[in-house]
Amino acid sequence: MMENTNPLTDKKNCRSIGIIGCGHISNQYLANLSQINDVQVVACSDIDIEKAKNQSRKYGIPKTLSTKEILSDNTIDIILNLTVPNSHYEISIAALKSGKHVYSEKPLAINKKDGEEIIRKAAEFGLEVGCAPDTFLGGGIQTCRQLIDTGIIGKPIAATAFMTNHGHENWHPSPEFYYQKGGGPMFDMGPYYLTALIYLLGRISRVAGATQKSFPSRTITSQPDRIRQIKVEVPTHVTSVINFEKDAIASIITSFDIWDANLPKIEIYGTKGTISVPDPNKFDGEVFLKTEKTQSWESIPLVHNSTGRGIGLSEMITAINNDQTPLANGEMAFHVLDVMESIHKSSETGKHVNITSPYAQSPTYSPIK
Repeated sequence: MMENTNPLTDKKNCRSIGIIGCGHISNQYLANLSQINDVQVVACSDIDIEKAKNQSRKYGIPKTLSTKEILSDNTIDIILNLTVPNSHYEISIAALKSGKHVYSEKPLAINKKDGEEIIRKAAEFGLEVGCAPDTFLGGGIQTCRQLIDTGIIGKPIAATAFMTNHGHENWHPSPEFYYQKGGGPMFDMGPYYLTALIYLLGRISRVAGATQKSFPSRTITSQPDRIRQIKVEVPTHVTSVINFEKDAIASIITSFDIWDANLPKIEIYGTKGTISVPDPNKFDGEVFLKTEKTQSWESIPLVHNSTGRGIGLSEMITAINNDQTPLANGEMAFHVLDVMESIHKSSETGKHVNITSPYAQSPTYSPIK
């Protein structure tokens, strides 16, 4: 058999990764992980074994395994959980029970109860849980964080965040899960925006929410299921007012019901100036700053060159090797989950919801060169 020299599999002195879930997002991870020196992907798995085989062939991964096989493989010590949201809990718990660390796609789970169990099991077994998004580690959000830390905009007092589009059914090959429990614009895209906001402004203490389901069904216009109707089970337009522990107040809209808009992604407003934050679904983008001393917006150079999906997994491996807490950690992901569920709960009850989950604001990040 010919020796495999694929950069995903021939690295030295690194932890071995097994991927469960070989759908659309796995392409971005597998492509980017090949550029990260401390990641060694050794196996792919999927409920549809043909998908796993295809990804193994495409990216030169040596093993294609069933879920049971990948969890029992003692050469694998981290599971990269890329399953659909309503499977995140099941796979993450199974991985932890198998003695493996877990790095999961967002959200951590589809409800707080399951998220708490994941965090509890990780602590019980002495294992780490990491969770997407890791875009806040990119140069865009890192630049904004460092600007805030310098005090150039004074004390942050408010923020706005907008994620508006008309859903994923026009481009995603299997968009059903976006409209099922664990989906919707808040649980799908909210993690990017909320993670950026808490990384920049700290812990959230209270939320008020209003939601609606504007369309009872959606028509898939992407291949291969073009023109098929799917039922909408979750709110598709979600708006919230968010109170932060450090006194700032944010307004956020996440929507799959808006055809187009001219809104900023995120803006942070301080007592001495404003930061225009780039798209939190990306690792880079332009950062703009305007202060009480300037007459116009200034483009700010990024503090480091950005990378793609997988940087959080790489940082998690470094943290484990140095007995530290990963930056894209379980506590952060659970706080975001708590906030998202509470926004929906607030809409249902018509009352503010206090956020009880802890979150210690993560430090700044500099890539290892």
